[in-house]
Amino acid sequence: MNKVVLAYSGGLDTSVLVSWLKEELGLEVVTFAADVGQEEELDGLDAKAKDTGALQHYTLDLVEEFATDFIYPMFRANAIYESQYYLGTSIARPLIAKAQIDIARKEGAVAVAHGATGKGNDQCRFELTYASLCPTLEVIAPWRRDDFRSKFPGRTEMIDYCRQQQIDVEASASKPYSMDRNLLHISYEAGILEDPWFDPTGDDNKSMFKLSVAPEDAPDEPEYVELDFETGNCVAVNGERLSPAGVLKKLNELGGRHGIGRVDLVENRFVGMKSRGVYETPGGTILLQAKRQVETLTMDRDLMHLRDSLVPKYAELVYYGFWFAPEREALQAFFDDSQKTVTGTARLKLYKGNCIVVGRKSTLSLYDENVASMEGVQSDYNPDDAGGFIRLNGLRLRMRNLVSGQDDA
Repeated sequence: MNKVVLAYSGGLDTSVLVSWLKEELGLEVVTFAADVGQEEELDGLDAKAKDTGALQHYTLDLVEEFATDFIYPMFRANAIYESQYYLGTSIARPLIAKAQIDIARKEGAVAVAHGATGKGNDQCRFELTYASLCPTLEVIAPWRRDDFRSKFPGRTEMIDYCRQQQIDVEASASKPYSMDRNLLHISYEAGILEDPWFDPTGDDNKSMFKLSVAPEDAPDEPEYVELDFETGNCVAVNGERLSPAGVLKKLNELGGRHGIGRVDLVENRFVGMKSRGVYETPGGTILLQAKRQVETLTMDRDLMHLRDSLVPKYAELVYYGFWFAPEREALQAFFDDSQKTVTGTARLKLYKGNCIVVGRKSTLSLYDENVASMEGVQSDYNPDDAGGFIRLNGLRLRMRNLVSGQDDA
């Protein structure tokens, strides 16, 4: 009997899929869950998967790899999708799919499967990674199959099926939204959140948020935090050196306590539709804010502007699922090179949802107080030179005016 490796969460969809792949397609099912920092959501998955019909189950600890080889490179690129989304779900999928392929090879499986819907981005992220790393594997995407959708047109039918099969999914089935958690963030979408006018921060819905308190409920006293960077990577928080995963865990704790990092947006999915999502990214919000401040001291102006012009494209590649594409890898090389001088410390004040910059310093700082001073201090900058600089930069503007004959004088 042929084997399939299923990306498994233990929720409603993937619980149904274990049974469906076995009963309807006649496959031996090996389930796989990636520990990318979702913590208690992994409890009991091995037993649950086998009780549901899985031949074997793997839970792999990928937390440090996730932080070091995926989150940190993405943050060296200052990547934010559509100026708001910190790409928490997007950046996890290529790692999960890569590990899934490794298990498929180990188990001698002929196929991999996922529970991503036919309307979302995750189907693209998983399958573009499969195509990049092991294109010979068959891909089973049940939500794009007529036979699966006809049997399970909605959540009600899936819940009924689980009850018939005695599969415990009551916890996941009762949520009026879907949730995805990892070390970098938690995302919420669908259900009650599909109405873009619905306010998810109301008292009736406060329990939805897991990583942060509401800003109005945060402490009345601010808290200061210092982040140390070396070549674009945060290596210490408040003087304590930490691994990349340790940095994010610490910043999640600090940011969550002060209501940092909540985002509510309508985003443009790769497949073409608009979708409303609510996100909590406390640690990532602090980290990028701090790194940008060290950059303001240490990065050359034109290099920074060129880098900033490429960030939207890089973020788009990550969001769409092209992590293992040659253009993302080429851009990564540029971004990494741009970070060679990004070494220093940023100091932030956390207060009721605000991440306020209150200081930055670096031994590689390009900031010269004498040059910048308005107090007549002697320096390498001669104000007399500015006249020629302005005249040269204004030459094309004067010529345009002369040629057009539009002299406002």
